[in-house]
Amino acid sequence: MRAPREEPETHIQYRIQGRTPLEGEVRISGSKNAALPLLAASILCRGDTVFKNVPRLRDISTMLKILEFLGAKIHREDEIVCINTDRLENRPITHELVSKLRGSIVLLGPLLARFSEVKMSYPGGCVLGKRPVDAHIESFAQLGIKDLSTDACLHLKGRARAGEVILPEFSVTATENLLLLAALLPGETHIELAASEPHVQDVCRFLAASGVPVGGIGSHTLTVRGRGSRLNATEHTVTSDYLEAGAMILAGITSRGQITVQGAERRHLLFFLNALRRAGGKFSWDKADELFIDGTNSRLNAVRLQTNIFPGFPTDLQAPFGVILTQATGVSRIFEVLFEGRMAYLYELEKMGASIEILNSHQALIIGPTPLHGRQVPSNDIRAGFAMVLAGLCAEGETIVTDVRYIERGYDRLEHKLKSLGADIVREEL
Repeated sequence: MRAPREEPETHIQYRIQGRTPLEGEVRISGSKNAALPLLAASILCRGDTVFKNVPRLRDISTMLKILEFLGAKIHREDEIVCINTDRLENRPITHELVSKLRGSIVLLGPLLARFSEVKMSYPGGCVLGKRPVDAHIESFAQLGIKDLSTDACLHLKGRARAGEVILPEFSVTATENLLLLAALLPGETHIELAASEPHVQDVCRFLAASGVPVGGIGSHTLTVRGRGSRLNATEHTVTSDYLEAGAMILAGITSRGQITVQGAERRHLLFFLNALRRAGGKFSWDKADELFIDGTNSRLNAVRLQTNIFPGFPTDLQAPFGVILTQATGVSRIFEVLFEGRMAYLYELEKMGASIEILNSHQALIIGPTPLHGRQVPSNDIRAGFAMVLAGLCAEGETIVTDVRYIERGYDRLEHKLKSLGADIVREEL
């Protein structure tokens, strides 16, 4: 079977009229970062695996195309996806399929588990500085997998054995790959220095429901008791996206509106909400999964913000939080620990009137409050793109956000959700 031909890409932009306070209720979609490894996990299962609450995103569609290319039978209806991989074939995965989806890296673990070999072009995605695959290769090697890769192709081969793996870094996707590989290995596999993000925990829960006991869920030490055979088909609801929840919370604050965010999980947002509280943001939990955001009565002040691995402040919420700091009184300091490419959005905020001093590729000062003015600004990546949308919501006049394809890889029906809250936003295809 040949890889599907790429269709010409449509250029999409958002046209936003600012200074409209958001009002109403918005429900958070399923997590893209959980859905991608979960879809890959269907490779391990017999029969029909059903996933609910799957977000409707470009990256999800790309992952499903890859699985279909390998021979999976897929039925998709709105937020429900049914996958059968009984007749899967171990084909080399081409550049056309993986070049735009960094998350396709999570196919390595399940394909190795099922076929003892995998060949694929190097995955692509957002450019956030160097994001090598070394953590994956080094971790697999500790279980007996040989690296036969070339400059053009990832090629891993070998019959893995259960054992102990010490990750070289707290890598989310390397942790997920190890979980999915270990699920089919007879015996216990211990993963040390594992990532503990909510999406990793969701993969652990899926494996447990499929008959693979996982110990230490939510910690940095995981124990997987592999089955030695294909897993039971099961039905699983994808966890809500705490990154979208955080983004919508900031939209309520930025617009000086009052919104209720439904479907958020408190335990996923503890550090983020504490940072928002310190910055003067007003919010309260109405129910277990309903958070009321009171941007109208928030009085923002400067804070020091440092990103970290979960449960620390999420790097994916650093850029949106930077926008509200332009409206905070005083000098805020941002320290981006994880990626050297995450500060580019600050140059766009400067064009809109923000007072910013970039100290180096990891640190910056934001001096506020400063009024923002509508400009044409690009989306540099998924999260920076949403930051530009936030800036447009609080800016005077019209803001045009270009390269929206980045944003729509990470936020399910963003324009629709913002419109339902009263935002003056128009999606234009050029």
